[in-house]
Amino acid sequence: MTAGANERVWTAALLIIGDEILSGRTQDKNVAQVAIWLNIQGIRLSEVRVVSDNMDAIGDAVRSLGGQHDYLFTTGGIGPTHDDITVDAIAAAFGVPVIVHPEARAVLEDYYLTRGGLTEARLRMARVPEGAVLIENRYSGAPGVQFGNIFIMAGVPHIAAAMLDSLTGTLEGGLPVLSATVGCWVAESEIADLLASTERAYEGVQIGSYPFFREGKTGANFVIRSTSQTVLDDCVKALSDGLEADGFPAVADGI
Repeated sequence: MTAGANERVWTAALLIIGDEILSGRTQDKNVAQVAIWLNIQGIRLSEVRVVSDNMDAIGDAVRSLGGQHDYLFTTGGIGPTHDDITVDAIAAAFGVPVIVHPEARAVLEDYYLTRGGLTEARLRMARVPEGAVLIENRYSGAPGVQFGNIFIMAGVPHIAAAMLDSLTGTLEGGLPVLSATVGCWVAESEIADLLASTERAYEGVQIGSYPFFREGKTGANFVIRSTSQTVLDDCVKALSDGLEADGFPAVADGI
């Protein structure tokens, strides 16, 4: 069910940019960490999209996703090489020029002072859409970029994590989503009506069903989500009681 009428739900999208992701050469690890971080901020990750290193594809995606959600996070394409075009694509999509951010240049000059100096390639990492502000990167010097409601981050997971850490507590959001799991040795089709009626009975609750086959038996884990601990606890009890009443023992915390 949807949230209560007085509860503002903040949403975000994640745009993963890179030919290496689409080709399978690199496995993306950012979705999980971005989703977990957003939930702590009270923001729900509602959509994830992957696009190639293509100016038009990136531009179309950021205009669409940025307009549909409160926040848009991008990962990938902000390094020093010729195919790192995320900044250029976003600037073009919104009709603004790309500039060298003076603070970013100073950060990179300091970082590379004992690492061979600030080359032209490295200076590419100081480029931002005009009007953008920086996101601190304590690992490799090269900052992330915030342009309106778009947060442009590195694709390398530990660097993206550092950028998220620097944003912690700075974004407006709602209540974090809480969750609990109930497991049961039952085919989900046998208790579909129970799941639906239990979810309908509790405002703001969502119940996800995740079936599995183990030990020669069919079972499922049911993940209950709510922004209210009280509602969550009540729904967990109701679902567990309903399963027991139908002859299917409920397993707290899942199987």
